[in-house]
Amino acid sequence: MVAPSNNGIPIDTDGLLQDYPPFTLGDFPIDDHPPFKVIIIGAGVSGIHAGIRFRQRVPNLSMSIYEKLDDVGGTWHANKYPGVACDVPSFCYQYSYDRKTDWSSLYSPGSEIKSYLKSVVDRYALSPYINFQHELTSARYNETTGKWHVRIKRLSSASSQTSESEEFEDTADLLFSGTGLLSRWSWPEIDGLQDFRGLRVHSGNWDLGGASWEDDVKEWKDKNVAVIGIGSTGLQVVSALQDKIGKLYNFARGRAWIAPPFVRETFSQLLSRDLAAADEKYVFTEEEKKALQDPELGERFRRELEQGMNSMHSITMRDTPLQGQAREWIRAHMTNSLAKKPWIAESLIPDFSVTCRRLSPAPGYLEALCKDNVEFITSEIKCVTPTGIETADGQHIDLDIIICATGFDTSFLFPFPIIGRNGADIREKWKPHPRSYLSVCVDEFPNWFFACGPNSVIGTGSVIIMLEHQVEYAVMAAMKMQRERLKSIEVKKEAVEDFDKILDTVFSEKVRTWYKSGKEEGRVIALWPGSTLHALRALRYPRWEDFNYEKRDETTNRLCWLGGGMTVNEMNGTGDSVIGIIKRFGRSGLQSGTNDATKDRLPAASGYMPQFQQNNIFE
Repeated sequence: MVAPSNNGIPIDTDGLLQDYPPFTLGDFPIDDHPPFKVIIIGAGVSGIHAGIRFRQRVPNLSMSIYEKLDDVGGTWHANKYPGVACDVPSFCYQYSYDRKTDWSSLYSPGSEIKSYLKSVVDRYALSPYINFQHELTSARYNETTGKWHVRIKRLSSASSQTSESEEFEDTADLLFSGTGLLSRWSWPEIDGLQDFRGLRVHSGNWDLGGASWEDDVKEWKDKNVAVIGIGSTGLQVVSALQDKIGKLYNFARGRAWIAPPFVRETFSQLLSRDLAAADEKYVFTEEEKKALQDPELGERFRRELEQGMNSMHSITMRDTPLQGQAREWIRAHMTNSLAKKPWIAESLIPDFSVTCRRLSPAPGYLEALCKDNVEFITSEIKCVTPTGIETADGQHIDLDIIICATGFDTSFLFPFPIIGRNGADIREKWKPHPRSYLSVCVDEFPNWFFACGPNSVIGTGSVIIMLEHQVEYAVMAAMKMQRERLKSIEVKKEAVEDFDKILDTVFSEKVRTWYKSGKEEGRVIALWPGSTLHALRALRYPRWEDFNYEKRDETTNRLCWLGGGMTVNEMNGTGDSVIGIIKRFGRSGLQSGTNDATKDRLPAASGYMPQFQQNNIFE
């Protein structure tokens, strides 16, 4: 049966469309921007950036940031071990839109990085949104409402009159987690470790009561100290403690490539440094700090440092001439640096390819190993006794202090339940290994995005630019949800599976590394399968066709978000005319942006900014 419609066009009432109510136009303007709530977990590097960008780009926003620690900074607040520092140049380890040019050294200490992050929070007025000592205990997605229900425990502070913790629930349209990888530490599985009668401390939980780690070790000048581990943390601890203690024993389970800073030529040329006489820790002089205040030199210095790091990706290509050259270059550096103790070079230089494990510049580490008060021990630890460590070759070493620099839990398995669609638990879904779509989301968990997720680590560059793009991906998803009045956005299962297949073909070499959760064999779960620039291009322009959507409104019309055919300004009789809008978008300049998208509706709704990393919006 065919019946005429009101406008004279016949409608097929015998088809499926007869089961739905007739479509009517919405009574809202196209740029209505309904209220939108975001919960951010973590106030570290990614959480801070997320707080800034969601406010700048999503109008009519409510936002809460929950941080389990008592201050901002994430890993840079939690980690206070000796020598804690950035292992990429500080000029590259900062937000692309908020430049600091007076870093104390090329590889700045953790306390300086934390101070920088606190200053960013202050400049962007983010403090009112951050709730300290609030720990996420569970998160559950409600399929009916399309909202996340998050349970939060308000932790007791040291000055609190009660020891009880209060728990409450909060809800959000979009959940963003930026908890990072370097926050969950655990003791290594070594027999007898708990029976040691001396001081036993994990680098990830360094809290010995002093104002700084230097204060903590003032009385260690005659102590015998063991440092277990030769990852990035272990290298920094050994370098920092060598000249402050009596005897140091560095226990190594495996081997590692210890590279000189790949940017040392840039450091030398632009700052007129004599490399032969340069401070191995690359500390800036007052004259250099002043010179780097010059915008042209500072920008050139940063760009050449980033160029040097990003160009290193070519050496990750297995069995290529370039990788072979890098291998011989690093081998020569290690051999020369360990000339005083050549047996260490024989035990430390790996037989696996360069970049199978993270390359660490480790200024001062090889030099520390050559000092008379340092011993490098490769024999396996058999057990810890009440007075020291016994090795597999029968040696017993008497110790006063044991420092476990054995890393963190990098399995990506959350210590609390996150429940998605149909009761899916992320802890079960990510077995035997975690999977994601482009490192930012996963199927069965609508409206949940993350930074520092599986396969998000850049092997040869700064992680911050990657985090910025991951955050921006989540922000664009939030804008799409709000603009198109969506209840949910969820990546398709087949898209996750396709990304998984790509990862299976990229990484293969057998070597124990945290990239594989500390295993020799198995799947690389940490690294992005390409270069830094490759990752940024992949994330910059989302493939929205890889997602499924549910609409808030009960309609089958995918364009229901067009509303009643008018804009907010037209409905209210205020704001720009059409001619004014044309003039506005005819300008080419950019101006400094507001920190709140709600204050300027039109620019905030204009879509994706080609250069989102600048704190600007279209004029």
